[in-house]
Amino acid sequence: MSAAVCFPTRPDRRLRRLAWLMASLCLLAGCATTRQGIALPDISSWEARNAVLGELREWEFKGRIAVKAGDEGFNGKFNWSQLDDAFSATVGGPLGVGTVRIEGDGPTVVLTDKDGVQTVLTDAERELRYRYGWTIPVASLRYWALGIPDPSMTAVTEFDEAGRLARLRQNSWVVEITRYRDGGGQQMPRILSASNPDTRVRMVIDKWLFFER
Repeated sequence: MSAAVCFPTRPDRRLRRLAWLMASLCLLAGCATTRQGIALPDISSWEARNAVLGELREWEFKGRIAVKAGDEGFNGKFNWSQLDDAFSATVGGPLGVGTVRIEGDGPTVVLTDKDGVQTVLTDAERELRYRYGWTIPVASLRYWALGIPDPSMTAVTEFDEAGRLARLRQNSWVVEITRYRDGGGQQMPRILSASNPDTRVRMVIDKWLFFER
């Protein structure tokens, strides 16, 4: 047995992220967990929704995704976990591709294919399209899935009768949220689509979980 190792009082940030990513991968793979989510505060106004959801530190969703790009496309499972700027996502079901995992922490994005081979992506959207013939808006999806704009770029927004985001234009993408459902005790996106001149992505979110940090 190896000798005991002394750790500093405050764990290293990278170790905390690594532990979180490992736990997220287990969760996304379907491992049993007893961790309970929390209820969100009231976000019935657009200002409150932006403020509360924009400050969330840890959350996840489970759902399904359909991607169409020219003659290429697929339907499959799509799960996402977020902690601060780090995310871990699995895309399961692309024909001939199998389950792939996309992980990022700030500007660094790593793709793990069905064979476990890892590739660092410097331009995730472009390189996913080059590799598979389809892409997803990796950088902004963490915000769009929550029903708010990506704060790093200008946005043109339209709202439904309840004051929730219905349509959004950012960069070359048009995002539409056609249905909301309960998540954390508040109304969260249920059906969302994002399209640009080359690609259409449709997501159905079946379950939301938010965690105390």
